[in-house]
Amino acid sequence: MRRSKSKAPLTSPIMLLVFVIICLAAGRLGAAFTEPALESWYRDLAKPGWTPPDIVFPVTWSLLFVVMGIAAWLVWKTAERGEARLPLTLFFGQLVINVLWSFSFFGQRDPFLGLVNLGALLLAVILTTIAFSRVSAVAGWLFLPYLLWLGYAGALNLAIWRMNP
Repeated sequence: MRRSKSKAPLTSPIMLLVFVIICLAAGRLGAAFTEPALESWYRDLAKPGWTPPDIVFPVTWSLLFVVMGIAAWLVWKTAERGEARLPLTLFFGQLVINVLWSFSFFGQRDPFLGLVNLGALLLAVILTTIAFSRVSAVAGWLFLPYLLWLGYAGALNLAIWRMNP
């Protein structure tokens, strides 16, 4: 029997909200490292011509965090007893690494450290996507935009590091 069939009617929507709030809170924590460095450091860096306008970043990250929360909820909701432990552990681990990227790149003002951190984040997200897919195909698919964005962010991070020796 799947967990979703045994949940009380209100438990599932409440848990959806909990997962989304946790993800958005991680995003807000990352923004706490990012915002002070925007005007005082990031604006003056050389960036490639394909860098999007600044507004793209908070909008994209907010959407990704909401989708990540939905994916985690789907895993929690549909997993057999004990089946969600590894996928959700990976999920929360990648959230921590995500916040650490903001700390590395913006907080430490170190594009190389950010790039190293992004490599770890990409690996963690790939592992999370695989683990999520084994529990819920939809949850795995929901992580694909995140993976694509991380690929783009990695290319941008690499370009910024190379342009700012």
